[in-house]
Amino acid sequence: MSKYLVDKFLFTIDRDPELVEQYRSDPAATVEWWETEKANQILNCISGEASTWLSFTEEERDALSVHDHVALFQLGAHPFLTLTLWIAMFERDYPEPLGMQRDFAARLAHFNLPYPDITT
Repeated sequence: MSKYLVDKFLFTIDRDPELVEQYRSDPAATVEWWETEKANQILNCISGEASTWLSFTEEERDALSVHDHVALFQLGAHPFLTLTLWIAMFERDYPEPLGMQRDFAARLAHFNLPYPDITT
């Protein structure tokens, strides 16, 4: 599992409103595009610098492709990165204040300490 790559995906998608909307409306295609075009670009580096070996595992790809934040947490994705992206994508779907955040937390309530390791 590449926690780094999953966290990089969550981070970079969340920083671009157009990518947030693209990921919300077509997650599988966004994951495929991002993995092909962006995964190996080095963050905060001049263009043209890239690695060649990074790719999602099948588990990661599946969880990202269906917006499964519980599976992502279990795989070690950083919960703050996931939460901020989910707020951008789904908060508007909940009529009550903090509804999305409460739902997000409720779906993770079955986890007990120690939580999955979120270090990269």
